[in-house]
Amino acid sequence: MINVVYMGTPEYAKIILDALIKDSEINVNLVLTQPDRPVGRKKVLTPPPVKELAQEFNIDVLQPNRLRDSGIKEAIESIKPDFIIVAAYGQILPKEILDIAPCINLHASILPFYRGASPIQSAFLNDDLYSGVTAMLMDEGLDTGDILAFKYIKTKDAPLLPLMTQELSTLAADLTISVIKNFDAINPMPQLNAISSNCKKIRRADGLVDFTNANALYKKYCAFFGWPGVFLESGLKLSDISLVSTSTSHLAGEVVEIKENSVVVGCTIGSLEIATIQPPSKAKMSAKAYITGKRVSVGDTLLW
Repeated sequence: MINVVYMGTPEYAKIILDALIKDSEINVNLVLTQPDRPVGRKKVLTPPPVKELAQEFNIDVLQPNRLRDSGIKEAIESIKPDFIIVAAYGQILPKEILDIAPCINLHASILPFYRGASPIQSAFLNDDLYSGVTAMLMDEGLDTGDILAFKYIKTKDAPLLPLMTQELSTLAADLTISVIKNFDAINPMPQLNAISSNCKKIRRADGLVDFTNANALYKKYCAFFGWPGVFLESGLKLSDISLVSTSTSHLAGEVVEIKENSVVVGCTIGSLEIATIQPPSKAKMSAKAYITGKRVSVGDTLLW
């Protein structure tokens, strides 16, 4: 049996953990994840997806605020792991942990591109043709370790953040199992730092959009689907968006066409079809119902 300590937090990491648990040659002895966090308007204390899955299979779970907290190193060492597998854990591993066993990170980009916290979103925002996942031998840097293997798909095959996350999670799960079972035969490849790029943690303010460029707005919609979403300066949230044109010219926010359940809105460059709108502090509604209530007609603007 291959003994594994697993570190991860969100849904992406949960799917990888699930594959490891179900493999008959792998034994996941310990899981580390982030502490439970308050979620939603009522701030309900909620465990990370990885913790929920680990508890289903009666796997011990640790949730340290810092990996240097007392007893964490000793707890991992006591397992005598063959590998420490890391996927979107949320902390950089200190040297004292890296030295316990080979630490393999499943990073959701084709490294050395998009080192950091938002690799999947960054691929959307930069209109990349391909998105992927890299198995990397961890060092003390931020996603700078030697590459063990990678897989990729065309970005257009999973055009929204949840779809891409699911696809990359599945790729990463397969990749993880392949890498740890063939680890001794792999020659790690150093990253080419000269072409590397970094990406930051996504914040709510990143979802602010305008009607300057339809393609730019649509890329944000794909990247930020779910959270933080996309919204105008007025607080109006836009969803169920499709790109109509990238070259036509309109007044920014101009209603170009009213359809049965949606509206086509012009940008300075290009146009978009918007099916759902959510005013501040109100429920979502069809875009047509919204503009009907506001008595907005073709030629009017959504910007106030």
